[in-house]
Amino acid sequence: MDTAAVSQTCLVTGPYDIVDTSDDESETTPDALADAPRVSGVNGLSGSVQVKILEASDDGSLDGSEDDEEWDIESVFEETLGEIDDQYLFQGDPNACTYDEAIQYRNDLRTFGPEEFCSRTIEAGTITAKKLLTAFNLRPPPDMEGSPDDAYYQLLSVGISRELSKRIKLPQYNTIDDAVDLLKQSRNIIVLTGAGISTSLGIPDFRSKDIGLYSKLQHLGLSDPQEVFDISLFREDPTYFYSVAKDIIPEGDRFTPTHKFIHMLQQKGKLLTNYTQNIDNLENIAGILPEKLIQCHGSFATASCIQCKYQVDGTVIFPDIRANRIPRCDKCIALLRAQKGANGMKRKRSANGQDKKRRRFDSNSDSEEEEDYDIPEAGVMKPDITFFGEPLPTRFSERLTTHDKDLVDLVIVMGTSLKVAPVSDVVPYLPSNIPQIYISRDPVSHVNFDIDLLGDCDIVVAELCRRAGWELNHEMVPKDQKADIKLQDGFTSRYRFSVEN
Repeated sequence: MDTAAVSQTCLVTGPYDIVDTSDDESETTPDALADAPRVSGVNGLSGSVQVKILEASDDGSLDGSEDDEEWDIESVFEETLGEIDDQYLFQGDPNACTYDEAIQYRNDLRTFGPEEFCSRTIEAGTITAKKLLTAFNLRPPPDMEGSPDDAYYQLLSVGISRELSKRIKLPQYNTIDDAVDLLKQSRNIIVLTGAGISTSLGIPDFRSKDIGLYSKLQHLGLSDPQEVFDISLFREDPTYFYSVAKDIIPEGDRFTPTHKFIHMLQQKGKLLTNYTQNIDNLENIAGILPEKLIQCHGSFATASCIQCKYQVDGTVIFPDIRANRIPRCDKCIALLRAQKGANGMKRKRSANGQDKKRRRFDSNSDSEEEEDYDIPEAGVMKPDITFFGEPLPTRFSERLTTHDKDLVDLVIVMGTSLKVAPVSDVVPYLPSNIPQIYISRDPVSHVNFDIDLLGDCDIVVAELCRRAGWELNHEMVPKDQKADIKLQDGFTSRYRFSVEN
Protein backbone atom coordinates (compact mmCIF):
# COMPACT_ATOMS: atom_id res chain seq x y z
CA MET A 1 0.00 0.00 0.00
CA ASP A 2 1.34 3.42 -1.01
CA THR A 3 0.62 5.39 2.15
CA ALA A 4 1.89 8.64 0.68
CA ALA A 5 -0.52 8.35 -2.20
CA VAL A 6 -3.43 7.67 0.13
CA SER A 7 -2.79 10.92 1.97
CA GLN A 8 -3.07 13.00 -1.21
CA THR A 9 -6.19 15.09 -1.12
CA CYS A 10 -8.43 17.08 -3.40
CA LEU A 11 -10.66 19.99 -2.50
CA VAL A 12 -14.18 20.00 -3.90
CA THR A 13 -15.06 23.64 -4.53
CA GLY A 14 -18.33 23.01 -6.32
CA PRO A 15 -20.43 20.21 -7.76
CA TYR A 16 -18.14 19.77 -10.75
CA ASP A 17 -14.62 20.95 -9.98
CA ILE A 18 -11.85 19.26 -8.02
CA VAL A 19 -8.77 21.29 -7.20
CA ASP A 20 -5.59 19.71 -5.85
CA THR A 21 -4.79 21.26 -2.47
CA SER A 22 -2.18 18.86 -1.15
CA ASP A 23 0.30 21.76 -0.88
CA ASP A 24 -2.21 24.59 -0.47
CA GLU A 25 -2.92 25.87 3.03
CA SER A 26 -4.81 28.96 1.94
CA GLU A 27 -8.41 29.50 3.00
CA THR A 28 -10.63 29.25 -0.06
CA THR A 29 -14.09 29.03 1.41
CA PRO A 30 -14.97 32.77 1.33
CA ASP A 31 -14.23 33.01 -2.39
CA ALA A 32 -16.13 29.84 -3.04
CA LEU A 33 -19.11 31.19 -1.13
CA ALA A 34 -18.95 34.46 -3.02
CA ASP A 35 -18.69 32.97 -6.50
CA ALA A 36 -20.66 29.75 -6.30
CA PRO A 37 -24.04 29.62 -8.06
CA ARG A 38 -27.04 28.08 -6.40
CA VAL A 39 -26.64 24.31 -6.79
CA SER A 40 -28.80 21.41 -5.68
CA GLY A 41 -28.30 17.67 -5.50
CA VAL A 42 -25.16 17.72 -3.40
CA ASN A 43 -26.81 15.23 -1.07
CA GLY A 44 -25.07 16.36 2.05
CA LEU A 45 -21.76 17.46 0.59
CA SER A 46 -21.30 20.55 2.73
CA GLY A 47 -18.42 22.95 2.82
CA SER A 48 -14.98 22.36 1.41
CA VAL A 49 -14.58 18.62 1.49
CA GLN A 50 -11.28 16.82 1.32
CA VAL A 51 -11.81 13.91 -1.05
CA LYS A 52 -9.29 11.08 -1.03
CA ILE A 53 -9.63 8.70 -3.93
CA LEU A 54 -8.83 5.19 -2.77
CA GLU A 55 -8.34 2.48 -5.35
CA ALA A 56 -7.46 -1.17 -5.20
CA SER A 57 -3.90 -1.88 -6.30
CA ASP A 58 -2.89 -5.10 -8.00
CA ASP A 59 -2.17 -6.75 -4.65
CA GLY A 60 -5.57 -5.78 -3.23
CA SER A 61 -4.32 -3.00 -0.98
CA LEU A 62 -5.62 0.57 -1.07
CA ASP A 63 -3.79 3.16 -3.10
CA GLY A 64 -4.43 6.83 -3.59
CA SER A 65 -5.26 7.67 -7.16
CA GLU A 66 -2.66 9.77 -8.95
CA ASP A 67 -5.12 10.56 -11.70
CA ASP A 68 -6.04 14.24 -11.81
CA GLU A 69 -9.12 13.84 -13.97
CA GLU A 70 -12.22 15.61 -12.72
CA TRP A 71 -15.09 13.78 -11.14
CA ASP A 72 -18.70 14.49 -11.89
CA ILE A 73 -19.34 15.11 -8.20
CA GLU A 74 -22.99 15.93 -8.64
CA SER A 75 -23.57 12.61 -10.36
CA VAL A 76 -21.67 10.71 -7.68
CA PHE A 77 -23.66 12.16 -4.82
CA GLU A 78 -27.07 12.43 -6.43
CA GLU A 79 -27.20 9.13 -8.29
CA THR A 80 -24.77 6.82 -6.50
CA LEU A 81 -24.76 7.64 -2.81
CA GLY A 82 -27.78 7.38 -0.57
CA GLU A 83 -27.73 8.84 2.92
CA ILE A 84 -28.85 7.05 6.05
CA ASP A 85 -29.42 8.67 9.40
CA ASP A 86 -27.89 7.35 12.61
CA GLN A 87 -31.34 6.21 13.64
CA TYR A 88 -31.17 3.53 10.94
CA LEU A 89 -28.17 1.99 12.68
CA PHE A 90 -30.43 0.88 15.55
CA GLN A 91 -32.56 -1.34 13.29
CA GLY A 92 -30.30 -4.39 13.46
CA ASP A 93 -29.40 -4.62 9.77
CA PRO A 94 -26.62 -7.24 9.64
CA ASN A 95 -25.11 -5.45 6.64
CA ALA A 96 -24.78 -2.17 8.54
CA CYS A 97 -22.74 -1.08 11.52
CA THR A 98 -24.51 -0.61 14.81
CA TYR A 99 -24.68 2.91 16.18
CA ASP A 100 -22.04 2.15 18.81
CA GLU A 101 -19.75 0.64 16.16
CA ALA A 102 -20.23 3.67 13.92
CA ILE A 103 -19.30 6.04 16.74
CA GLN A 104 -16.18 4.01 17.46
CA TYR A 105 -15.12 3.97 13.78
CA ARG A 106 -15.61 7.73 13.53
CA ASN A 107 -13.54 8.30 16.65
CA ASP A 108 -10.83 5.93 15.39
CA LEU A 109 -10.70 7.80 12.08
CA ARG A 110 -9.97 11.08 13.84
CA THR A 111 -7.61 9.46 16.35
CA PHE A 112 -5.44 7.53 13.90
CA GLY A 113 -5.93 9.46 10.68
CA PRO A 114 -7.23 8.01 7.40
CA GLU A 115 -4.06 6.15 6.50
CA GLU A 116 -3.77 4.18 9.74
CA PHE A 117 -7.55 3.82 9.95
CA CYS A 118 -7.67 2.09 6.56
CA SER A 119 -4.79 -0.14 7.61
CA ARG A 120 -6.59 -1.18 10.82
CA THR A 121 -9.92 -1.85 9.14
CA ILE A 122 -10.12 -2.67 5.42
CA GLU A 123 -6.58 -3.93 4.95
CA ALA A 124 -6.67 -5.88 8.20
CA GLY A 125 -9.89 -7.55 7.08
CA THR A 126 -11.82 -6.60 10.21
CA ILE A 127 -14.70 -5.12 8.20
CA THR A 128 -15.67 -4.79 4.54
CA ALA A 129 -15.63 -1.45 2.75
CA LYS A 130 -19.28 -1.99 1.89
CA LYS A 131 -20.31 -2.29 5.53
CA LEU A 132 -17.96 0.48 6.68
CA LEU A 133 -19.82 2.90 4.41
CA THR A 134 -22.75 2.78 6.82
CA ALA A 135 -20.58 4.07 9.68
CA PHE A 136 -20.28 7.28 7.68
CA ASN A 137 -24.03 7.52 6.94
CA LEU A 138 -23.79 6.24 3.39
CA ARG A 139 -25.99 3.48 2.02
CA PRO A 140 -24.29 1.03 -0.37
CA PRO A 141 -25.86 1.58 -3.82
CA PRO A 142 -28.32 -1.22 -4.71
CA ASP A 143 -26.99 -1.48 -8.26
CA MET A 144 -23.57 -2.46 -6.88
CA GLU A 145 -24.94 -5.49 -5.04
CA GLY A 146 -22.72 -8.49 -5.72
CA SER A 147 -19.71 -6.38 -6.68
CA PRO A 148 -16.30 -7.20 -5.18
CA ASP A 149 -15.48 -5.22 -2.08
CA ASP A 150 -12.80 -3.16 -3.77
CA ALA A 151 -15.54 -1.67 -5.95
CA TYR A 152 -16.64 0.26 -2.86
CA TYR A 153 -13.25 1.85 -2.17
CA GLN A 154 -13.92 5.09 -4.02
CA LEU A 155 -17.28 5.51 -2.28
CA LEU A 156 -15.64 4.81 1.07
CA SER A 157 -13.00 7.45 0.38
CA VAL A 158 -15.77 10.00 -0.12
CA GLY A 159 -17.44 8.91 3.12
CA ILE A 160 -14.17 9.18 5.05
CA SER A 161 -13.42 12.58 3.60
CA ARG A 162 -16.89 13.85 4.35
CA GLU A 163 -16.66 12.61 7.94
CA LEU A 164 -13.37 14.42 8.45
CA SER A 165 -14.89 17.62 7.11
CA LYS A 166 -17.67 17.58 9.70
CA ARG A 167 -17.58 19.81 12.71
CA ILE A 168 -17.21 17.90 16.00
CA LYS A 169 -20.21 18.20 18.32
CA LEU A 170 -19.59 20.25 21.46
CA PRO A 171 -20.10 17.79 24.34
CA GLN A 172 -21.29 20.33 26.90
CA TYR A 173 -24.58 21.05 25.11
CA ASN A 174 -27.14 18.24 25.17
CA THR A 175 -30.45 19.09 26.81
CA ILE A 176 -33.43 21.29 26.02
CA ASP A 177 -32.53 23.40 29.03
CA ASP A 178 -29.08 23.83 27.48
CA ALA A 179 -30.77 25.15 24.36
CA VAL A 180 -32.90 27.55 26.41
CA ASP A 181 -29.85 28.81 28.31
CA LEU A 182 -28.05 29.43 25.04
CA LEU A 183 -31.02 31.44 23.76
CA LYS A 184 -31.09 33.57 26.90
CA GLN A 185 -27.33 34.13 27.07
CA SER A 186 -26.52 34.74 23.40
CA ARG A 187 -26.43 38.22 21.85
CA ASN A 188 -25.47 37.54 18.24
CA ILE A 189 -27.56 34.67 16.90
CA ILE A 190 -27.45 33.57 13.28
CA VAL A 191 -30.75 31.99 12.25
CA LEU A 192 -30.68 29.99 9.01
CA THR A 193 -34.12 29.00 7.77
CA GLY A 194 -35.73 26.92 5.06
CA ALA A 195 -39.14 25.98 3.72
CA GLY A 196 -40.07 24.00 6.84
CA ILE A 197 -40.84 27.16 8.78
CA SER A 198 -43.64 28.13 6.35
CA THR A 199 -45.44 24.83 5.85
CA SER A 200 -47.96 25.48 8.63
CA LEU A 201 -49.45 28.16 6.36
CA GLY A 202 -49.97 25.64 3.57
CA ILE A 203 -46.87 26.64 1.61
CA PRO A 204 -45.23 23.35 0.61
CA ASP A 205 -41.62 22.57 1.26
CA PHE A 206 -39.63 21.03 -1.55
CA ARG A 207 -38.12 17.71 -0.52
CA SER A 208 -40.54 16.04 1.90
CA LYS A 209 -41.52 12.61 0.67
CA ASP A 210 -45.01 12.46 -0.90
CA ILE A 211 -46.00 15.97 0.23
CA GLY A 212 -43.11 18.18 -0.89
CA LEU A 213 -43.39 20.24 -4.07
CA TYR A 214 -40.87 18.14 -5.97
CA SER A 215 -42.89 14.95 -5.35
CA LYS A 216 -45.83 16.44 -7.23
CA LEU A 217 -44.12 17.42 -10.47
CA GLN A 218 -43.94 14.10 -12.30
CA HIS A 219 -46.62 15.25 -14.74
CA LEU A 220 -44.22 17.86 -16.13
CA GLY A 221 -42.04 15.15 -17.68
CA LEU A 222 -38.77 16.61 -16.40
CA SER A 223 -35.78 14.35 -15.83
CA ASP A 224 -35.36 16.01 -12.43
CA PRO A 225 -38.17 17.98 -10.74
CA GLN A 226 -35.62 20.56 -9.57
CA GLU A 227 -35.29 21.64 -13.20
CA VAL A 228 -38.48 23.64 -12.72
CA PHE A 229 -36.20 26.16 -10.94
CA ASP A 230 -33.39 25.96 -13.50
CA ILE A 231 -32.60 29.30 -15.11
CA SER A 232 -31.76 27.74 -18.48
CA LEU A 233 -35.12 25.99 -18.66
CA PHE A 234 -36.91 29.16 -17.58
CA ARG A 235 -35.32 31.13 -20.38
CA GLU A 236 -36.19 28.38 -22.85
CA ASP A 237 -39.74 27.78 -21.65
CA PRO A 238 -41.09 29.64 -18.57
CA THR A 239 -44.33 27.65 -18.60
CA TYR A 240 -42.75 24.90 -16.50
CA PHE A 241 -42.04 27.31 -13.65
CA TYR A 242 -45.34 29.13 -13.91
CA SER A 243 -47.25 25.87 -13.83
CA VAL A 244 -46.22 25.49 -10.17
CA ALA A 245 -45.62 29.10 -9.12
CA LYS A 246 -49.17 29.61 -7.90
CA ASP A 247 -48.60 26.90 -5.28
CA ILE A 248 -45.71 28.76 -3.67
CA ILE A 249 -46.65 32.43 -3.84
CA PRO A 250 -47.66 33.82 -0.43
CA GLU A 251 -51.28 34.56 0.44
CA GLY A 252 -52.06 37.73 2.36
CA ASP A 253 -49.88 39.02 5.18
CA ARG A 254 -49.84 36.06 7.57
CA PHE A 255 -46.67 34.55 8.99
CA THR A 256 -45.99 31.57 11.25
CA PRO A 257 -45.09 31.36 14.97
CA THR A 258 -41.56 30.51 13.87
CA HIS A 259 -41.32 33.79 11.97
CA LYS A 260 -42.65 35.51 15.10
CA PHE A 261 -39.92 33.78 17.13
CA ILE A 262 -37.21 35.17 14.83
CA HIS A 263 -38.77 38.62 15.14
CA MET A 264 -38.76 38.19 18.93
CA LEU A 265 -35.02 37.52 18.83
CA GLN A 266 -34.65 40.75 16.88
CA GLN A 267 -36.73 42.68 19.42
CA LYS A 268 -34.61 41.34 22.26
CA GLY A 269 -31.44 42.50 20.50
CA LYS A 270 -30.26 38.94 19.95
CA LEU A 271 -30.61 38.50 16.17
CA LEU A 272 -27.37 38.95 14.28
CA THR A 273 -28.66 37.84 10.87
CA ASN A 274 -31.48 35.74 9.47
CA TYR A 275 -30.28 33.88 6.40
CA THR A 276 -33.36 32.51 4.71
CA GLN A 277 -33.57 30.20 1.72
CA ASN A 278 -37.29 30.90 1.44
CA ILE A 279 -38.72 32.87 -1.44
CA ASP A 280 -42.12 33.58 0.16
CA ASN A 281 -40.96 36.90 1.69
CA LEU A 282 -42.66 36.07 5.01
CA GLU A 283 -39.64 37.24 7.00
CA ASN A 284 -40.19 40.71 5.62
CA ILE A 285 -43.90 40.53 6.42
CA ALA A 286 -43.05 39.41 9.97
CA GLY A 287 -40.98 42.53 10.46
CA ILE A 288 -37.40 41.33 10.15
CA LEU A 289 -35.38 44.44 9.38
CA PRO A 290 -33.71 44.59 5.94
CA GLU A 291 -30.30 45.02 7.56
CA LYS A 292 -30.85 41.80 9.54
CA LEU A 293 -32.23 39.75 6.64
CA ILE A 294 -30.40 37.96 3.85
CA GLN A 295 -32.81 36.42 1.35
CA CYS A 296 -30.26 33.99 -0.04
CA HIS A 297 -32.46 32.79 -2.89
CA GLY A 298 -34.26 36.07 -3.48
CA SER A 299 -38.02 36.30 -3.09
CA PHE A 300 -41.36 37.11 -4.68
CA ALA A 301 -41.10 40.64 -3.25
CA THR A 302 -40.13 41.99 -6.68
CA ALA A 303 -40.12 40.75 -10.27
CA SER A 304 -38.01 41.79 -13.25
CA CYS A 305 -38.22 41.48 -17.01
CA ILE A 306 -35.64 39.00 -18.25
CA GLN A 307 -35.21 41.13 -21.37
CA CYS A 308 -35.19 44.83 -20.36
CA LYS A 309 -34.72 44.33 -16.58
CA TYR A 310 -37.75 46.50 -15.74
CA GLN A 311 -38.63 45.79 -12.09
CA VAL A 312 -42.03 45.87 -10.42
CA ASP A 313 -43.49 44.98 -7.04
CA GLY A 314 -43.89 41.22 -6.91
CA THR A 315 -47.60 41.39 -6.23
CA VAL A 316 -48.12 42.95 -9.68
CA ILE A 317 -47.60 39.59 -11.37
CA PHE A 318 -49.60 37.54 -8.83
CA PRO A 319 -52.94 37.87 -10.71
CA ASP A 320 -51.33 36.49 -13.87
CA ILE A 321 -49.74 33.62 -11.97
CA ARG A 322 -53.00 32.69 -10.24
CA ALA A 323 -54.85 32.85 -13.58
CA ASN A 324 -52.34 30.51 -15.27
CA ARG A 325 -50.93 33.26 -17.44
CA ILE A 326 -47.27 34.00 -18.11
CA PRO A 327 -46.58 37.54 -16.86
CA ARG A 328 -45.25 39.80 -19.59
CA CYS A 329 -43.36 43.05 -19.22
CA ASP A 330 -45.66 46.08 -19.43
CA LYS A 331 -42.76 48.32 -20.39
CA CYS A 332 -41.79 46.07 -23.31
CA ILE A 333 -45.44 45.82 -24.42
CA ALA A 334 -45.93 49.60 -24.31
CA LEU A 335 -42.75 50.15 -26.32
CA LEU A 336 -43.73 47.59 -28.93
CA ARG A 337 -47.22 49.01 -29.25
CA ALA A 338 -45.74 52.44 -29.78
CA GLN A 339 -43.44 51.07 -32.46
CA LYS A 340 -46.34 49.31 -34.15
CA GLY A 341 -48.41 52.45 -34.06
CA ALA A 342 -45.60 54.41 -35.67
CA ASN A 343 -45.20 51.78 -38.38
CA GLY A 344 -48.93 51.29 -38.85
CA MET A 345 -48.41 47.55 -38.77
CA LYS A 346 -49.66 44.61 -36.77
CA ARG A 347 -48.10 41.22 -36.73
CA LYS A 348 -50.17 38.06 -36.57
CA ARG A 349 -49.32 35.49 -33.94
CA SER A 350 -47.11 32.85 -35.47
CA ALA A 351 -47.84 29.16 -35.15
CA ASN A 352 -44.33 27.83 -34.72
CA GLY A 353 -43.24 25.32 -32.13
CA GLN A 354 -42.26 27.92 -29.57
CA ASP A 355 -45.77 29.35 -29.50
CA LYS A 356 -47.18 25.87 -29.12
CA LYS A 357 -45.14 25.57 -25.97
CA ARG A 358 -46.56 28.83 -24.69
CA ARG A 359 -50.09 27.55 -25.12
CA ARG A 360 -49.57 25.47 -22.00
CA PHE A 361 -50.79 28.72 -20.42
CA ASP A 362 -53.22 31.35 -21.61
CA SER A 363 -51.92 34.57 -23.08
CA ASN A 364 -51.07 37.39 -20.72
CA SER A 365 -53.73 39.50 -22.42
CA ASP A 366 -57.43 39.64 -21.69
CA SER A 367 -58.60 41.35 -24.87
CA GLU A 368 -59.34 39.60 -28.14
CA GLU A 369 -57.02 41.98 -29.95
CA GLU A 370 -54.04 41.08 -27.78
CA GLU A 371 -54.74 37.36 -28.12
CA ASP A 372 -54.87 37.64 -31.90
CA TYR A 373 -51.58 39.44 -32.21
CA ASP A 374 -48.27 38.21 -30.89
CA ILE A 375 -45.68 40.43 -29.25
CA PRO A 376 -42.75 37.99 -29.31
CA GLU A 377 -40.21 40.55 -28.20
CA ALA A 378 -42.02 41.41 -24.97
CA GLY A 379 -39.96 40.05 -22.12
CA VAL A 380 -41.22 37.53 -19.59
CA MET A 381 -41.42 38.76 -16.02
CA LYS A 382 -39.42 36.60 -13.61
CA PRO A 383 -39.79 36.81 -9.84
CA ASP A 384 -36.50 37.98 -8.36
CA ILE A 385 -35.75 34.57 -6.88
CA THR A 386 -32.42 32.87 -7.39
CA PHE A 387 -32.81 29.96 -9.77
CA PHE A 388 -30.38 27.06 -9.96
CA GLY A 389 -27.45 28.27 -12.02
CA GLU A 390 -27.71 31.89 -10.89
CA PRO A 391 -25.31 33.52 -8.40
CA LEU A 392 -26.54 34.38 -4.94
CA PRO A 393 -26.86 38.04 -3.93
CA THR A 394 -23.48 39.59 -3.13
CA ARG A 395 -24.78 40.58 0.31
CA PHE A 396 -24.86 36.89 1.22
CA SER A 397 -21.11 36.31 1.12
CA GLU A 398 -20.18 39.85 2.19
CA ARG A 399 -22.31 39.71 5.33
CA LEU A 400 -21.16 36.22 6.23
CA THR A 401 -17.43 36.60 5.67
CA THR A 402 -16.78 40.21 6.71
CA HIS A 403 -19.32 40.68 9.50
CA ASP A 404 -21.07 37.67 10.98
CA LYS A 405 -18.23 35.17 11.21
CA ASP A 406 -16.40 37.12 13.92
CA LEU A 407 -19.51 38.10 15.91
CA VAL A 408 -21.77 35.04 16.00
CA ASP A 409 -22.23 33.32 19.36
CA LEU A 410 -25.07 30.88 18.50
CA VAL A 411 -26.33 29.24 15.31
CA ILE A 412 -29.93 28.06 14.93
CA VAL A 413 -30.89 26.15 11.79
CA MET A 414 -34.63 25.67 11.23
CA GLY A 415 -36.78 23.97 8.64
CA THR A 416 -34.09 23.03 6.15
CA SER A 417 -32.22 19.85 5.23
CA LEU A 418 -29.21 21.93 4.12
CA LYS A 419 -28.93 20.30 0.71
CA VAL A 420 -28.62 23.35 -1.51
CA ALA A 421 -25.22 24.96 -1.92
CA PRO A 422 -23.77 27.42 -1.20
CA VAL A 423 -26.23 28.12 1.65
CA SER A 424 -25.46 24.63 2.96
CA ASP A 425 -21.85 25.82 3.34
CA VAL A 426 -22.76 28.50 5.89
CA VAL A 427 -22.84 26.19 8.91
CA PRO A 428 -19.48 24.46 8.34
CA TYR A 429 -17.89 27.80 7.45
CA LEU A 430 -18.65 29.33 10.85
CA PRO A 431 -16.25 28.76 13.77
CA SER A 432 -16.63 25.22 15.06
CA ASN A 433 -16.60 26.30 18.72
CA ILE A 434 -19.88 28.20 18.30
CA PRO A 435 -22.85 26.12 19.57
CA GLN A 436 -25.38 24.98 16.98
CA ILE A 437 -29.03 23.99 17.40
CA TYR A 438 -31.07 22.20 14.75
CA ILE A 439 -34.87 22.50 14.60
CA SER A 440 -36.69 20.60 11.87
CA ARG A 441 -39.02 17.70 11.18
CA ASP A 442 -36.27 15.19 10.41
CA PRO A 443 -32.58 14.96 11.35
CA VAL A 444 -29.67 15.37 8.95
CA SER A 445 -26.60 13.18 8.89
CA HIS A 446 -24.09 15.41 7.10
CA VAL A 447 -23.80 18.02 9.88
CA ASN A 448 -23.05 17.40 13.57
CA PHE A 449 -25.32 19.75 15.47
CA ASP A 450 -25.03 20.03 19.23
CA ILE A 451 -28.75 19.69 19.95
CA ASP A 452 -31.42 18.30 17.59
CA LEU A 453 -35.00 19.41 18.31
CA LEU A 454 -37.18 17.45 15.89
CA GLY A 455 -40.79 18.12 15.03
CA ASP A 456 -42.94 20.95 13.75
CA CYS A 457 -40.88 24.14 14.02
CA ASP A 458 -43.83 26.07 15.45
CA ILE A 459 -44.22 23.57 18.28
CA VAL A 460 -40.53 23.56 19.10
CA VAL A 461 -40.08 27.33 19.24
CA ALA A 462 -43.26 27.75 21.29
CA GLU A 463 -41.89 25.34 23.89
CA LEU A 464 -38.48 27.03 23.92
CA CYS A 465 -40.17 30.38 24.51
CA ARG A 466 -42.32 28.93 27.30
CA ARG A 467 -39.25 27.57 29.08
CA ALA A 468 -37.38 30.84 28.56
CA GLY A 469 -40.26 32.82 30.04
CA TRP A 470 -40.91 34.62 26.75
CA GLU A 471 -44.45 35.22 25.55
CA LEU A 472 -44.90 34.03 21.98
CA ASN A 473 -48.26 35.56 21.25
CA HIS A 474 -49.52 34.18 17.96
CA GLU A 475 -52.95 33.12 16.76
CA MET A 476 -51.62 29.71 15.71
CA VAL A 477 -50.30 28.87 19.19
CA PRO A 478 -53.09 27.88 21.60
CA LYS A 479 -52.74 29.39 25.06
CA ASP A 480 -52.97 25.97 26.70
CA GLN A 481 -50.65 24.17 24.26
CA LYS A 482 -48.37 21.62 25.90
CA ALA A 483 -45.52 19.88 24.17
CA ASP A 484 -44.87 16.17 24.48
CA ILE A 485 -41.09 15.73 24.36
CA LYS A 486 -39.19 12.47 24.15
CA LEU A 487 -35.46 11.86 24.11
CA GLN A 488 -34.79 9.62 21.14
CA ASP A 489 -33.53 6.18 22.11
CA GLY A 490 -29.77 5.83 21.85
CA PHE A 491 -29.09 9.57 21.68
CA THR A 492 -28.09 12.10 24.31
CA SER A 493 -29.07 15.30 22.49
CA ARG A 494 -31.85 14.43 20.04
CA TYR A 495 -35.46 15.13 21.05
CA ARG A 496 -38.78 14.57 19.33
CA PHE A 497 -41.54 17.18 19.88
CA SER A 498 -45.27 16.82 19.39
CA VAL A 499 -48.38 18.37 20.91
CA GLU A 500 -50.08 16.64 23.82
CA ASN A 501 -53.62 15.56 23.00
